[in-house]
Amino acid sequence: MNLPLPRRVFLMTLAASGAALATRAQAQALVDEKDPQAAALGYVADAKRVDTKKYPKFAAGQNCANCALYQGKATDKAGGCPLFAGKQVAGPGWCSAWAKKA
Repeated sequence: MNLPLPRRVFLMTLAASGAALATRAQAQALVDEKDPQAAALGYVADAKRVDTKKYPKFAAGQNCANCALYQGKATDKAGGCPLFAGKQVAGPGWCSAWAKKA
C-alpha cells in the first residue's frame, strides 16, 4: 500500500532539491578566454581589456552584467549566458555579442 507523502515532507524535500540545484548552478565553471567559442566572440573576463581596435563597437561601461543575454543579477560576480551553455561568464566581462539590456 502506497500512502501519499504528508505535505510537510513534500515541501521539505522540494526545498532541499532546490538548494541542491542552486549549489550546482553556482558551481559551474567560468568560461575560459582561450575556449574557441570565447575567442571567436572576443570574450574577456574583464571589459577593461577589450581590444578596441579589433572591436570598435565596444563602449566604456558595457559588460556582461548589463548585457541582455546575462542570466545572473547585475551584482553577481558571474552568471549564465546562453552563448556558453553550461558555463558562466564573469559579470565584469565582455564579448562582441553584447546587447543592451532593455
